[in-house]
Amino acid sequence: MMFALFMVVILAVTGLIWLLDILVLKKRRPAGKADPVLVEYSKSFFPVILVVFMIRSFVVEPFKIPSASMMPTLIAGDFILVNKFIYGLRVPILNNTFLEIRHPQRGEVFVFHYPKDPSIDYIKRVVGVPGDKIAYRDKQLYINGKKLDVNYADDYQYVGSGLSMVVTKRYQEQLGEHKHDILLEEEKPSLDGEVEVPPGHYFAMGDNRDNSNDSRFWGFVPEENLVGKAFFIWWNFDNFGRIGNTIN
Repeated sequence: MMFALFMVVILAVTGLIWLLDILVLKKRRPAGKADPVLVEYSKSFFPVILVVFMIRSFVVEPFKIPSASMMPTLIAGDFILVNKFIYGLRVPILNNTFLEIRHPQRGEVFVFHYPKDPSIDYIKRVVGVPGDKIAYRDKQLYINGKKLDVNYADDYQYVGSGLSMVVTKRYQEQLGEHKHDILLEEEKPSLDGEVEVPPGHYFAMGDNRDNSNDSRFWGFVPEENLVGKAFFIWWNFDNFGRIGNTIN
């Protein structure tokens, strides 16, 4: 959000300087005299900034994964692309929808502004949509009274904070049309509870279920906080094999 605000400011400044030159300054300059440096830079940068701003605001935006909360689907260091128009076109910064397209579906990985601090972007998986009754018992997810199918895949290890080795088990879960992997740590207690998702809100969880700060802790994601749907990994400096992978 802060970067979007920065781009708006730069766009406004360069645009105003260019417009001022067209309407006033250019008429006062002697014929054949070169444009002032500030005007020249503004004329050069304004179109480029405008194109980048339009693409990032309405088409696609890059993000970097900062934590392990979405492992094994996404790992820290993944650079991803987020579809900005699939959930509707929104006014930059204000994030008000002016053209609805469709709503998030269960199982999709989405980016949103963290409800407790909208200046921070979070990425999780959509577990519950408006009207759903979500229950989590003994590390098992229930949606509208139905237990989700989960199948053990294998043991999974990764380096956690402080360079400690985290030992988990990887399971495959079917959520809506999306079949994806989740991680569970048997020795950690289950954070059990049951809620009903209110209108205009979503229940989000990380795929690394025992290491994710998600809706179980801070509540629902409001519609107005949506940013877009994550769909592609375009870079990872430490693991080139992840480049080009789609996000399911």
